[in-house]
Amino acid sequence: MSIRYLTAQLAQQIDEELMNAVGAFSLDQLMELAGLACAQTLATVYNKENYPKVLVCCGPGNQGGDGLVAARHLGMFGYEPTIYMPKPGSKDIYQHLQKQCINMGIPIIPPSASAEELPRVLQSSDIILDAIFGFSFKPPVRAPFDDVLKLISTSGLPIVSVDIPSGWDVERGNAQGVGLNPDVLVSLTAPKAGVRYFSGRHFLGGRFVPKAMQEKFKLNLPEYPGFDQIVELPRNPKM
Repeated sequence: MSIRYLTAQLAQQIDEELMNAVGAFSLDQLMELAGLACAQTLATVYNKENYPKVLVCCGPGNQGGDGLVAARHLGMFGYEPTIYMPKPGSKDIYQHLQKQCINMGIPIIPPSASAEELPRVLQSSDIILDAIFGFSFKPPVRAPFDDVLKLISTSGLPIVSVDIPSGWDVERGNAQGVGLNPDVLVSLTAPKAGVRYFSGRHFLGGRFVPKAMQEKFKLNLPEYPGFDQIVELPRNPKM
């Protein structure tokens, strides 16, 4: 059977069940596993010899937390990440993840300087990790993210998106044409309905969904190879 693509409601339900008494995961556990999967995806496709400088773009929500974890792991892998947060998250978990990156000496662009700094940093980067918006995003794209997405889109750099490309509706995809068009996507837990026709390289990450939950929601997830945190999904033909 083919893998199940999730609606926004179902994705939210699974997340909640993972973190309630049934799943028993904490949010920081899930972020750590998700961020590691994102870092491994980028490293699998883009080696550090040719793409050492990674611009990690983080939004203010859980998606941005995944990006901060990925930045830390990429630093451990030997890449040179820089973190860009046009609107940093305010939750304690976000602050802790940010402090971990600071402790590793990973540069963080201050929000006050972001408008001027982003074009310069894009010019000195080799690749972008897009962790701005997650599956709860609903168009339209508002300031300051509208200008951010335009600059990223026109940079010409390869893009790896986390869970769903920023600017895409979780169920309708890039119907409005304002979202990013990444080269690589790493879906977390299970792919979302809006990326059903994504034509780039598509990976599944987040090797934490219990078998009982996979069966309950009929996810039909593929087997992960060996001890990898990711598995590549079949590629769709370009539409």
